[in-house]
Amino acid sequence: MDIFYPWELLAHWITFSLFHIEKNTHLGDSVLFFFYDSLKIFFLMIVITHFMSLLRYYLPIKKLRNFLLKHNLFGLDYFLATIFGSITPFCSCSSIPLFIGFLKAKIPLGVTFSFMITSPLINEVALALFIGIFGIKITLFYLFAGISIGMIGGFILGKLNMEKYVEDFIWDIETNKEIVTKKENIKFSAIFKKSSKEAFSIIKKVALYLIFGIALGAVIHGFIPENFFESYLQHAGIFSVPLATLFAVPLYANASAVIPIIESLVGKGVPIGTALSFMMAVVGLSLPEALILKKVLKWQLLATFFAIVTLGIILIGYIFNIILYI
Repeated sequence: MDIFYPWELLAHWITFSLFHIEKNTHLGDSVLFFFYDSLKIFFLMIVITHFMSLLRYYLPIKKLRNFLLKHNLFGLDYFLATIFGSITPFCSCSSIPLFIGFLKAKIPLGVTFSFMITSPLINEVALALFIGIFGIKITLFYLFAGISIGMIGGFILGKLNMEKYVEDFIWDIETNKEIVTKKENIKFSAIFKKSSKEAFSIIKKVALYLIFGIALGAVIHGFIPENFFESYLQHAGIFSVPLATLFAVPLYANASAVIPIIESLVGKGVPIGTALSFMMAVVGLSLPEALILKKVLKWQLLATFFAIVTLGIILIGYIFNIILYI
C-alpha cells in the first residue's frame, strides 16, 4: 500500500467533506492537490529533518571538514563534498555560511564549490518526494545528475586556480584553534530536544516557500489547460531546455517547494528534462544567492560559477529528455 495513502484520505475529507467543494471541478482538483501535497511534504519534512539533525549531532561538521582535508586522492574529496551537500537540507542561500566556513577552514576552493553546487540541488526530502512522485528510476537519475554537476563543476573551478577572486577578508581571517571537548553522557531525550528544535527551525525557514510552491503547483494542476505548456514549449523546440533554465533564475525556492510545480508541469506534457532543468535552476541559480555571494566572491569567479552550473543543468536537461522518454 502507498505510504502516503492516509494523507490522501485526509486530503479528500478536508476538500470534499469539510469544505464541501464539488468533485471533478478545476477548483476541487486544485484544492485536493494542495492539501494532499501539503500533508505529504510537511510529514516528510518533520520526519527526515529530525533524523538528519540527530545524524549531524553524531557526525559534527568540524570532523567532516578535517576528514575532507585528509582524503583528496582520485576525486574522493569532491565526491565526499557532494555527499555532504546532499544530506544538508539547505537552499542555495542557506548553504552560503557553510561555504564560507569551508573556505575559512582552508578546504580547497573546488571542493568547497562541489558542496555549494550540490547542497541546494539534492536533499533527503527532495529525494523522498521524487521516489513517491516519479519513481525510483528517475530519482536515481536525478541523484546521479546532481552529484555529477557538483563533482565536475567543483573540479573545473578547482583547476582554474581562481582563489585570487575570493575576497581578501576571507583569507585574512585566522582560523580559530578547535577546542576538542569530550562528549558527556547526555541523555538521548536532551539530544532529541535540541535536534527537534533545529529540525523545526529548518522547517520554519522553508515553510512559506513550501506553501507557495504547493499552491502554485495546485493552480497549474487544476486550472492550466492540458496542452498549455506543451504547446508553448513546442514553439521553443530545441531551445526549450535553456529557456526553461534561464527563466527560472529570477525565482528562488527550496527544492522541496519546487517539486509540486514540476509534478504539475510533467503532468501537463512538459518533458521531464525540461521541467527538471527549470527546477535545478530555481534552487541552484538564484538572484538572492548571487547577491549574497557577491560579498564573498569577485565577479570573475561568481560569473564562472554560475556559467558552469548553468551549462551543467542544461546538459542534464537534454540528457533526461533523450533517455527517459517522459
